[in-house]
Amino acid sequence: MQGLARQNGPVPTTALIVLNQPSADAPPHSPGAPAFAGHDPASPLLSALDLGATRGDGIFETISVGNGRPQALEHHLRRFASSAAALELPAPDADAWRSAILAAIDSLDPAEESSVKTVLTRGIEGDGRPTGWVFATHSPDFSHVRTEGIRVVTLDRGYRHDVEQTSPWLLAGAKTLSYAVNRSVVREANRRGADEVIFVSSDGFVLEGPSSSVVFRVGDRLVTPGTGLGILDGTTQASIFRYAEGIGLETGFQLLTPDELRLADAVWLVSSVRLAAPVRELDGEPLAIDHDLTAGINRHLRALTE
Repeated sequence: MQGLARQNGPVPTTALIVLNQPSADAPPHSPGAPAFAGHDPASPLLSALDLGATRGDGIFETISVGNGRPQALEHHLRRFASSAAALELPAPDADAWRSAILAAIDSLDPAEESSVKTVLTRGIEGDGRPTGWVFATHSPDFSHVRTEGIRVVTLDRGYRHDVEQTSPWLLAGAKTLSYAVNRSVVREANRRGADEVIFVSSDGFVLEGPSSSVVFRVGDRLVTPGTGLGILDGTTQASIFRYAEGIGLETGFQLLTPDELRLADAVWLVSSVRLAAPVRELDGEPLAIDHDLTAGINRHLRALTE
């Protein structure tokens, strides 16, 4: 569906596409209709009865787009499916979502950096048809935080580091729409004079940011907190590790405390849209910024295409 939004005038800076059948395991919303269709982003879309709105019962992914090409698209689609499985949602139709994502990107006015958000909800209670849409937009300018860094505080997430094994029903590690806590902690960080948060488990181990992965350097080794901690499988972190290995750095996973994190040679919060933001202050203590490695990582991430 190339040129989806170009049929009716200028190429926009946002695009919204609604899927007719987000999952092959559920009926379409309109039998015989196209797989997806463009929708005016300024017009109402979601039913007031949709469980995504009333219960936060759904999942999402945010995909970075560089010069019209999605980054780590297949990894995002795999994580999207994993989150759906955790919530026992109908499995997303990967082909339909991939096509809708590419159509949304193609609809945008060309830009160096954009992003695409995919959303799947359980739909209206009792209806049996999930709701799915793709929203694409140009990204804000993050050049300042990528070079000057961010101030971060650590906050207790309220459960142990092994919650994924002990309490899988808490959906730790799934990217759900229930983001009230993630937004609240950033407001708390702002009240403490900081920009961002690193979650710490109740038994004292570093986890992740509310919308980012933690990456740190110790000597010639680039590390992130270990797997199985109820944190997201980081798509940007995985891309950074591939870059690091290509320039001769070792990579790995490590369970660590905030005190150990403060001893690292450099720390970053990494995410799909902001990319690698170096941490310049942690709980009020200054941290060194590895400017050269930060610049190399962000150049690599911006150049990635699929």
